Amino acid sequence: MRPDTHADTIIQNVFLVTFDRDATVIADGALAIRDGVIVDRGSTAEVTARWSADQRVFGGGQIAIPGLTDAHFHTAQSLMRGMLATLQQRTRLRVPTWREYYLPFEAALSPDDIALSGEFAYATMLRTGTTNVLEAGGPHPERMGEAAQRAGIRATVTASTMDGGSRVPPSMIMTAEEAVARNIEVVEAFPAEVDGSRRVTGGMSLRQVITCSPELVQTIHAEARRRGVTVHTHLAEGTYEIDYCLEHFGRRPVDHLIDLGVFTRTLHCAHSILVDDAEIASFAVRGVTVCHCAKGNYAIGAAPAARMWRRGVGVGLGTDGVATLGTLDMFRVAMLTGLGQQLVEATPTHNRNGIPPEEPLQMAITGGALAGRQSDVIGSLEVGKRADVVLLTTTGPDAAAYASEEAFLYECASGRDVTTVLVDGEVVVSDGEVQTLDYERVCAVAAARQAELANVIA
Repeated sequence: MRPDTHADTIIQNVFLVTFDRDATVIADGALAIRDGVIVDRGSTAEVTARWSADQRVFGGGQIAIPGLTDAHFHTAQSLMRGMLATLQQRTRLRVPTWREYYLPFEAALSPDDIALSGEFAYATMLRTGTTNVLEAGGPHPERMGEAAQRAGIRATVTASTMDGGSRVPPSMIMTAEEAVARNIEVVEAFPAEVDGSRRVTGGMSLRQVITCSPELVQTIHAEARRRGVTVHTHLAEGTYEIDYCLEHFGRRPVDHLIDLGVFTRTLHCAHSILVDDAEIASFAVRGVTVCHCAKGNYAIGAAPAARMWRRGVGVGLGTDGVATLGTLDMFRVAMLTGLGQQLVEATPTHNRNGIPPEEPLQMAITGGALAGRQSDVIGSLEVGKRADVVLLTTTGPDAAAYASEEAFLYECASGRDVTTVLVDGEVVVSDGEVQTLDYERVCAVAAARQAELANVIA
């Protein structure tokens, strides 16, 4: 039996930015980790005096932060990286792109394609500091879950769920009964643990209100509430969606979901761009969470992410996958969020300081944990939380001559600065190299398969 003062791992000599409620920062900090959980936090001198360990990670002054969450991701679009930009060079893209390109591409994928897409995407995420991903819903979710387990990332996987919609590939549509059964299968295949010790879990999904009948929406939510899981959906992403709801239900999308009795804390809504102040109040009061996808939202409208965040809505950030602006670097998404929210919320009133530098990264870390209903186990570096930790070097070209570590972190750090990543205390990236998969081989296979699939959306 191990003594009570023996840890599995100690991370020491790091600039510890905890993202806890008190915004605790420890200049020469350390974490003790045991059974995947942070069991002590403090100065390096204090923690190393209290604990022995099997393994030590010497930070050498690097910045240590909690892992980032990608709160809206499409695994099944991972082999589309650059396809639309290439196509756009010779023709005008049809809209909406999700129906004209994304769904046909997803429909063409085999289970092995999904497994490859997952390995490629999840390893790339880990390499750039993302330790948790909320899958939006796609084909063959069991293969996504298996890929996430191999990569070592924390993930919630879901099935693409539609029982209707215009010009949707027939293979993507199920009956309401089939859709409910499929969602239950995913949750049962990847059950959750209360303490967060099971990294890969299943959730439920609804593509969006224009492709899901009211009966399906209500039944999926009832089953999700019964099982204590979230329902991931797209909401207020386009004017067509608002017009559809007004035509068919006489209500805007948020009010339509309120009428159905499903606008509750069970619901996680990607995008949520075209919403007004009264609707934002409904998000806050009812505990509905949001993902702001800064790579694409501003092409649709003035997404009020910062306004929602400040009114108590759980707002995470997401890449929305790689089909457009193909980065999976959540630090870059946070930077785009800061720039975009400055323009939306502050520039109109000539407020140059409207978006504090730390706020976008808070959304990506603590907001992402809220979005996944995981804030009791991840989202900060505190005793009792799972040990999802990211180390960033301060010797890269972007960090040179910065006035402080925090200024660099909030203003200029990116996934290129990530050196070490731990999930549940397991080192999954070391010296910038993914440890769980042969990343170079996965990338090569992904590139070859992408070339074979290029004609799907040509």
